[in-house]
Amino acid sequence: MDHETFNLSIRKFLKMVGVNSQREIEQAVFSALAAGQLKGDETLQARVTLEIPQLNLKVPFEGEVKLK
Repeated sequence: MDHETFNLSIRKFLKMVGVNSQREIEQAVFSALAAGQLKGDETLQARVTLEIPQLNLKVPFEGEVKLK
């Protein structure tokens, strides 16, 4: 295994996940605000599950997204 390639690959994957996740969350929040489903002062519970089937890895991560 090439540790540098491995590390860069993980970083690239996590950057892609982070950028795309932020965009999806922002779009969903803006849509919910426009539809009146959110007031804009909520704290939203968030959950992400990291899965790598070949490694039998399935790890949940939970947190909050505060709007105010």
